[in-house]
Amino acid sequence: MNIEELYHFLFETMPGIGILVGAGLLVSIIVCIILEHKTRKQYKNHEKTEDDWSLFDDDEDSES
Repeated sequence: MNIEELYHFLFETMPGIGILVGAGLLVSIIVCIILEHKTRKQYKNHEKTEDDWSLFDDDEDSES
């Protein structure tokens, strides 16, 4: 497969565009998760308030 065929597939066909969009979403999600974990490490002494929310909900007690 040469570069022209790859370009045609990725940018001029629906499945190729779907792969590009899916790859972009996957990379964005991975970067968001990494940055969220780094932020939690940096601000570990932050006092929780009623307005705080957690993306992962791993440090809240169960209300049941």
